[in-house]
Amino acid sequence: MKTITSRDNAFYKELKHLAGSAQALRRAGKALLDGVHLCQSWLDLKGQPQHCIVSEGALANPEVAAIVGRVQAETIVLPDALFGALSQVEHGVHVLFLVDTPRPARAPALVESAVLLDGVQDPGNAGSILRSAGAAGIRQVYCSPGTASIWSPKVLRAAMGAHFVLDVFEQADLAALVRAARVPVLATSGYAAERIHDVDLARPVAWVLGHEGQGVSRELLDLATHRVAIPHAGAVESLNVAACAAVCFFEQLRQQQASRPA
Repeated sequence: MKTITSRDNAFYKELKHLAGSAQALRRAGKALLDGVHLCQSWLDLKGQPQHCIVSEGALANPEVAAIVGRVQAETIVLPDALFGALSQVEHGVHVLFLVDTPRPARAPALVESAVLLDGVQDPGNAGSILRSAGAAGIRQVYCSPGTASIWSPKVLRAAMGAHFVLDVFEQADLAALVRAARVPVLATSGYAAERIHDVDLARPVAWVLGHEGQGVSRELLDLATHRVAIPHAGAVESLNVAACAAVCFFEQLRQQQASRPA
């Protein structure tokens, strides 16, 4: 272990810069995993971090001690006050991993079930969609340039480790992917006449989910195989995009499971 006590330490200053800027993390190709659950999930599913950072007070926590015991990389110990400037989690357990962001080589063609995020800007929505996708057995997520920084701390917290079971492609050309798709492409729209329950979802499909206010872009709506809506009653105009995604993914899972031989 290495202890850092000065705010002027070069490594600490770099950590603080990364912790305060999703853009800085993206440029550096790094991600900060904040909290016990994300750190444990990374060790279980991806391997070793580049650095483990803990507060002095957290070392007495049994879960943190277990994580530190599994880490082979350098562990940095900080006074509680210095660690607090790095974490965005209020009343959280003070453990962080600094990791290299997984970067798949190139976006493959759409040949299996996938999710396309077209300008989903809220980090909580983006993370919730990833979490639902991972839980429903979908393994590929493609993000347009206008989508929230998918490896930012807020998205990571909302996804609760789903990143680590997904292949996530950022800055993807969604229109090119849809044009070359080998599976049906379903664009969600509150104005579509076709309902998700009336579409064959037992086979692989690609879901296009759009911006919180503007929805899926006109170009992608025109390119999609189907435009689909979730039927609902009452005066509420539409569902939150993350709620919409969950309904779509688990209707697909329901149909897949129903089609399997008993």
